[in-house]
Amino acid sequence: MTLGFPTILIPAVEHPKEDEILRLQKSEISWISSINLIVVPLGCSLSGIVSSPLGRRKAMQLVNIPFFLAWLTFHFSTSIGHLYGALFLTGFAGGLLEAPVLTYVAEITQPHLRGALTATSSMCIILGVFTQFLFGLFMYWRTVAVVNIIFTISAVIALFFIPESPHWLASRKRYAEAKKSLQWLRGWTTADAVEQELKDIRALYNKEKDTEDVEESLKEKINHYFKRSFLVPYFIISLAFFVGHFSGMTTLQTYAVSIFQLLEAPLDKYYATLVLGIIQIIGSGMCVLLVHYSGKRPLALISTAGASICCLLVACYDLYLQTKISPNAIKKPTLNTSNTNLTDIGSIDQQAYSWIPTTLLFLLAFVTHFGIRLLPWILVGEIFNAKTRSGGAGLSGAIGYIFGFLTNKMYISMVDTLSIWGTYGFYSLVCFIGSIIFYFILPETEGKKLNEIEDHFAGIRKMSNEVYRSKKKPKVDASILKDLKGTTNPTFEDDSVK
Repeated sequence: MTLGFPTILIPAVEHPKEDEILRLQKSEISWISSINLIVVPLGCSLSGIVSSPLGRRKAMQLVNIPFFLAWLTFHFSTSIGHLYGALFLTGFAGGLLEAPVLTYVAEITQPHLRGALTATSSMCIILGVFTQFLFGLFMYWRTVAVVNIIFTISAVIALFFIPESPHWLASRKRYAEAKKSLQWLRGWTTADAVEQELKDIRALYNKEKDTEDVEESLKEKINHYFKRSFLVPYFIISLAFFVGHFSGMTTLQTYAVSIFQLLEAPLDKYYATLVLGIIQIIGSGMCVLLVHYSGKRPLALISTAGASICCLLVACYDLYLQTKISPNAIKKPTLNTSNTNLTDIGSIDQQAYSWIPTTLLFLLAFVTHFGIRLLPWILVGEIFNAKTRSGGAGLSGAIGYIFGFLTNKMYISMVDTLSIWGTYGFYSLVCFIGSIIFYFILPETEGKKLNEIEDHFAGIRKMSNEVYRSKKKPKVDASILKDLKGTTNPTFEDDSVK
């Protein structure tokens, strides 16, 4: 929701109503779209520190306090400083939310559900953005800020009705509570049905305690981040974030209202933004449904190549308009000759063809969200080895948000300098080069064991690019399944076993 809010805020403060006291310049508006993203890595760095002593559930509840304060600040803001302060709070709180949410999901879910839920988490972000598009259609931005407070309060209340992570409880030797948590999470089942899983969890933390005396030194831990087994996966994820943000989708999401107004979309700019949100949800839903069957590699290649084509066609459309503008129209003193203006009166009727770029941007939203926009978040939990997985996830999230900040901050100056066709031509080139690099370096990780993925990036053995799916189900006694009631969670399967 905090990522989508600037989309309705920007046009409201750039061209405000008569009774609106805030009126911002372009340089100030570029910070509105960017400041929350650059603060997120700061929150991410402190996220683990907050969630570890408090517990996952309590941390998720407490992080709603800065969100609550931010929405109030937005509503009562009277200066640009108030807006910046609120954006800082939303970015910082969003970063703090990373560790407790991602850790909680990883600790409570069974392996066969974890992949889909990881992709679904990205889909939930898009749903949050969509709510802001929807609210902005019917309400003023200050009113939307007040309505958003309802969600923060609802989240705090709803979290009282779910259990704490059994892993966190076991790490604090609260075994009775951990057993009750497992019973709830595995379908309100009996204590006997979760006994083995609880023993596995206890064994994990007892093992960690036994190995404290031989723990690696700080220098040894840091050295793991300079090895091939970390650098190659980190490059792939960083590239995926870079291509995803510079595919034109990040700026389209943030500046949607302004872009559709600039392109003279054949439908109302706010309705167009709403349709954009729906298409994003559909695209991410397709990713969730297809990733298990098609694998990540085909989705990534099709997505980046499709985004390149969409951006190239948008650039060609604008370039064509620029070449068709009549000389008489250019000489008119009332005409804005800036390259950012696509509404010049020329030798062709732009409104008759405005459906072309609008359709292309909708298509861009779809193809990016069933692949490249969700890809890095799905890969984060898979391609780092055990020694760098938690640190790699934090560093990956940080670089992702930094790229998001850069593309939003640079957008206005890029359009002013390069015009729409130059900007989208650059996005097309990024996606084209990205698709070529992915073809050669992105392995297929769907259905592969963690030890296979780890050996691949360590250079020990190369994985095939085929998606592994077991076609034969193992024969299991039906009576055993009835007793277990779906409780088995082989989280602690030794991946080092070949």
